[in-house]
Amino acid sequence: PQGLSMDANKKVDLKIIIIGALGVGKTSLLHQYVHKTFYEDYRTTLGASILTKVLAVDSTPLKLQIWDTGGQERFRSMVSTFYKGSDGCMLAFDVTDRESFEALDNWRDDFLDKVIPREQDFPMVVLGNKIDLSDRQVPRETASAWCKDKDIPYFEVSAKNGINVAEAFETLAKQALSTYKGIFESYLTDSIKLSPDDKPKQSCC
Repeated sequence: PQGLSMDANKKVDLKIIIIGALGVGKTSLLHQYVHKTFYEDYRTTLGASILTKVLAVDSTPLKLQIWDTGGQERFRSMVSTFYKGSDGCMLAFDVTDRESFEALDNWRDDFLDKVIPREQDFPMVVLGNKIDLSDRQVPRETASAWCKDKDIPYFEVSAKNGINVAEAFETLAKQALSTYKGIFESYLTDSIKLSPDDKPKQSCC
């Protein structure tokens, strides 16, 4: 069918959502990635705000629409309405706040429950933020083990110093793009399979 080929030069729009407990630095991570600045504004994100970043992954131009969500419990049901249509999910916690790490299971489960169809290998990365601070409560090994168990890439990051932030976003963008291409290609094969001229093949026992 016309117009369905995956053109390498055609910009792909991907929706990335960043979730996690209140105060882990989601907004700062986003600003560091998109604007290369440390955003030290402590106002809570109410609901969601959206930033856009254009980049190329494997010579495919991507437009990432990154949704920054509020981590407050009272926004939880509102935030989960933003999950719909996501191509990738970033789970963030604060290495100096053990509770924010322990909340990852809930955030991940809540996300996977709302994303239909439930993909076990949904494009996801985990960010342990604030590694520039000294009062660390979550050892790297603990976070790595949690991620390894769930087969999710783990990045130790600092929104303040820009450490590993771009790498984490680009890893997620790559995963999201290859999943997107996979879905796109299976959609193509399905639409080819469904052409009406296919005669059922005679099978013989």
